[in-house]
Amino acid sequence: MANKTIKKIFGIDLGTTYSSIAYVDEFGKPVIIPNMEGQTVTPSVVFFDGNDIVVGDVAKESAKLYPDEVVSFIKRSMGEPNYLYEHNSKTYRAEEISSYIIKKVIQDAEHHLADKITDVVITCPAYFGINEREATKLAGEIAGYKVHQILNEPTAAAIAYGAVEPDKEKVVLVYDLGGGTFDITMIHIQPESIEVICTGGDHNLGGKDWDDRIVTYLVQEYQNQTGSQEDILEDPDTWQDLQLSSEKAKKMLTQRDKVPVYVTYSGERIKVDLTREKFEEITQDLLERTITFTHNMLQEADKKGYDHFDEIVFVGGSTRMPQVKKRIVEEFKVDPRVFEPDEAVSKGAAIYGWKLAINDALIQRIAAKKQKTYEAIQELIEQTDAVDISKVVELSESDMKAIQNELAEEINYTLSAAPIHMKKATTPVKVRDVSSKSFGVVVKKPNQEEIVYNLILRNTTLPVDTSKTFYTGVANQETVLIRIMENESSALTIPTEVSIEIGTAILDLPNGLPSDLPIEINFKLNREGRLSISAVETKENRSVIVNIQTTSVIQGKDLEDAKERVRDLFIR
Repeated sequence: MANKTIKKIFGIDLGTTYSSIAYVDEFGKPVIIPNMEGQTVTPSVVFFDGNDIVVGDVAKESAKLYPDEVVSFIKRSMGEPNYLYEHNSKTYRAEEISSYIIKKVIQDAEHHLADKITDVVITCPAYFGINEREATKLAGEIAGYKVHQILNEPTAAAIAYGAVEPDKEKVVLVYDLGGGTFDITMIHIQPESIEVICTGGDHNLGGKDWDDRIVTYLVQEYQNQTGSQEDILEDPDTWQDLQLSSEKAKKMLTQRDKVPVYVTYSGERIKVDLTREKFEEITQDLLERTITFTHNMLQEADKKGYDHFDEIVFVGGSTRMPQVKKRIVEEFKVDPRVFEPDEAVSKGAAIYGWKLAINDALIQRIAAKKQKTYEAIQELIEQTDAVDISKVVELSESDMKAIQNELAEEINYTLSAAPIHMKKATTPVKVRDVSSKSFGVVVKKPNQEEIVYNLILRNTTLPVDTSKTFYTGVANQETVLIRIMENESSALTIPTEVSIEIGTAILDLPNGLPSDLPIEINFKLNREGRLSISAVETKENRSVIVNIQTTSVIQGKDLEDAKERVRDLFIR
């Protein structure tokens, strides 16, 4: 990290069960930064220890003794408006609890590097919607950092994977089975770009669900051996103990055919010999769900002209379970490539952050050379997918090369030391993602039945800008209520009950209008998955513009209070 003039943007994998942080070192290599315990991953577990906040291994172990003071799997509650955790008469939203995890991994990284960290890219599951993405971004801001982008986890993994063989073109399936979420994504990796074709998954399917099946089995065995019909999980201590024991047993079964597990409740202790065969039997349906999601995604990809893939890449710690590889080989006749299951996402985010920082420096130099504003040059580059941007910004090849060489020297690279060609390193990154959700508005059919009409369908390449004309329903209508909906359907029209409302807008109309007045509604979804809407009536051109600010996330005074609480907090 030799030169202070280039902004350093770190990559954070904010995981359901484990989190990590990475950066690109002086040789252009992505590196995971170990925590204070020397581990490359930190458990995403928060312990409210009196007035102190403890995150990581100590928090996870404390769950046995203080189950009511420990919060785990908070990622599954991101974007949920009704989630509140209460401690010492204070309530905490999921965003603030997640901010403790972010602050912990950054504090440890700062200690390791002896350097200050201010800028980050944070990853999230590909199918996170508006609410969850906004909540993730706010978690980083509450922790006190500038969040440059929320990047999809499989896209980050593909960036890391693509950096290993930068000159090869391939279509890969990223099968990402983490501790709490599952993503399946088809990505076209090319030397000059990474394009997401389709994505799918379930944010409530991950290694934790395999753990829960073991817990259920252990409870049944306890009842069988003791003759008791008590629900031993009602005891918080027993529940926490079984959760930890089950996760440990699951990991041991990746190497062994049988492990002993002890269940202790109300002074009685039994031993259960859990075999890999039994484990695979009781979790088979979970694995089949990932296969179903994969086939669904492949059907969507086929509609977009992608009827084959070259490789399957395993990401996420839960892919270590032997049953996963065995089932994938059986179903797809392809031997999956295991690519840094615990590290690929944060490394990819770090590479992306590094590219963003270089892009920023490059644009600044081009702007100075052209005597234009930074924003003007950035807009020109954003509007093109061209690899050679010298033509886009109207610079000669020699001038562009001079700028790139100057930048290469500033970031202390040499062409021989850098693992990728410097021209590529100093070319704006081209990552084309897709919409993980569909977005539409509520409309009425002739029989007055309300339905959702989707203007943007899931798996549409970003950015997208689309319009549709609708019509007022009655004469003398004074206003139009525009209800903005989010859903997971690929259909153009769907029932309202399978969508969630993420925003509303009211368009005032002129007096004395007939029925069937055209109203044009425009949806724009940018590269980060942020949505903006506008609507215009055609008589007097009255309009309304809405930038979706979801009410499902922390905001206002609650947000400022959370930032204040975290500002000077030291996470143990």
